[in-house]
Amino acid sequence: MGDNDVRRSGIDVYDRWTAMWNGDLDLAEKIMAPEFVLRYAQAGTEAFDDVRTPRQLADIIAVWHREHRGLRFVAEGAAVVDLALVDGTPTGLVARPYLASFTGEDSRTVSRSGTDTLRITDGLISEVWSVSSGSAGRTFYRQAV
Repeated sequence: MGDNDVRRSGIDVYDRWTAMWNGDLDLAEKIMAPEFVLRYAQAGTEAFDDVRTPRQLADIIAVWHREHRGLRFVAEGAAVVDLALVDGTPTGLVARPYLASFTGEDSRTVSRSGTDTLRITDGLISEVWSVSSGSAGRTFYRQAV
């Protein structure tokens, strides 16, 4: 696996992380380590503090979707990939900005930007740092009206 392949594998893990957040919950068992740590800095995400297994994560994402009608995540901006092969599997960090949107209580689209940094260990996500603009926040890029 060359440098471009390692970089591509990091971007692929991030894309699958995004797909999981968009409702492909079976990915949790495929991309998450058997036990991991989530570090969410934004207010209102305290429920993630005790999530440690892929099943728990899939369950809480399902709840998050029920509470945020039309929730959708997309990658925004370039990925930063700092991975190396360790015993033949990618290990290191992948970070990328994202845009989250959902339908608010007033039926308007709510959009917020954030950045997720994924620690990859033995090819699986073992730790996540997530920071977003939160409930009173804004987006990185101007949104089309």
